[in-house]
Amino acid sequence: MKYYFLGIGGIGMSAIARYFKAKGFDVAGYDRTSTVLTRELEAEGIAVNYVDEVVEIAEQYRNVEDMLVVYTPAIPADNNQYRYFVDNGFKMMKRAAILGEITRLERGLCIAGTHGKTTTSTMTAHILKQSHVDCNAFLGGISKNYTSNLLLSDKSDLVVIEADEFDRSFHHLSPYMAVITSTDADHLDIYGTHEAYLESFAHFTSLIVDGGVLFVKKGIQLEPRVSDKVTIYSYSGTEKADFYADNIRLGGGRLVFDFVTPEERVNDVELGVPVMINVENAVAAMAVAYLNGVTPDELRASMASFAGIRRRFDFHLKTDELVVIDDYAHHPMELEASLKSVNALYEDKKIVVVFQPHLYTRTRDFYREFASALSFAEQVVLVEIYPARELPIEGVTSQLILDNVTSPVKRLTTKAELIDTLKSLDFDVLLTVGAGDIDTYIPKIVENL
Repeated sequence: MKYYFLGIGGIGMSAIARYFKAKGFDVAGYDRTSTVLTRELEAEGIAVNYVDEVVEIAEQYRNVEDMLVVYTPAIPADNNQYRYFVDNGFKMMKRAAILGEITRLERGLCIAGTHGKTTTSTMTAHILKQSHVDCNAFLGGISKNYTSNLLLSDKSDLVVIEADEFDRSFHHLSPYMAVITSTDADHLDIYGTHEAYLESFAHFTSLIVDGGVLFVKKGIQLEPRVSDKVTIYSYSGTEKADFYADNIRLGGGRLVFDFVTPEERVNDVELGVPVMINVENAVAAMAVAYLNGVTPDELRASMASFAGIRRRFDFHLKTDELVVIDDYAHHPMELEASLKSVNALYEDKKIVVVFQPHLYTRTRDFYREFASALSFAEQVVLVEIYPARELPIEGVTSQLILDNVTSPVKRLTTKAELIDTLKSLDFDVLLTVGAGDIDTYIPKIVENL
């Protein structure tokens, strides 16, 4: 069997491509643009093409009897390669359906939520990997500990999966254990209303297998729909729950807390990435690992050695004169949490945030909330919207957000003029935020600043 991936450069798609390559299959694919990730795939022996023409599909991937085409919802219906495979009767599966098959073969530890799922799933995988338990993992970000979004094990049947709610993808899964980190409204272009979004999460909980477990962050909107053979636990980073953080100590660049379980207290857990938002993510990850047999000593050691995720509160420069941090936050709640974390870490420094909105629909639906979150920064710079899979919507631009920002200094610029704009401002800490391509400008920014 050969595998061809349409949208192979996506973070979730690339992990599955790596999985089949590691299993010894022939793997190739298409994506619109060359990125660090696609170049890494090419270095690993996976052929990637970047021109949407049928002629770019290698001959060996044109045998309809011996091929599976995996595609992402981001691939448009008029994509030439997509149309070729559809018109010629190739077997085709969405990325989510492939992951669903894997959760039926292994014991799936599925991490869902509007935000926090990438960090929580990567933490969970790291803890299990560093313990005697071990795991496989399909991650939504590049783990800095393993420089990959795919982890494999030859002894464990546990598989950590980031459960994506976009396009109801997580409805393909059959979790053994599931975590729901948050249910704040998002993807309203798909769901229409927050109520429909919440219903989607409720349905996800109904997919947990008998004998399984559901972890829910305390206080979120959710009405679980689990069978009476599924155990539900609450968790929190700020208040008492079934699993929670207590005695939090932050200072001198360190963050330490006690992890409390229904049975015992694990004292002095130090976070390798010491930002407050990671406390609740760590509690969820440690709860999953704890119920899978990871010991208190293994929990402590793995959390201290957790190096984080590429593009999740990622330090690119850290000197006395200038700090540059990049974060993938693309939802108002994530953006606010990111800014509050930076303000807490550098309360005596001058901070500027550069925000690249992601999607026209998300900007249209949440521009007031984005403006409110950005207003936690003294200096705000907005660049043009990153469209991803969408066409422009009349009247929806970054200006919509900027008009509602209350920060004393605010600017609208283009990516091409970003460096000149930054040179006109006075700051010690730069935070770039967004799920588009803003991170690709950081090397030039660092070089020029």
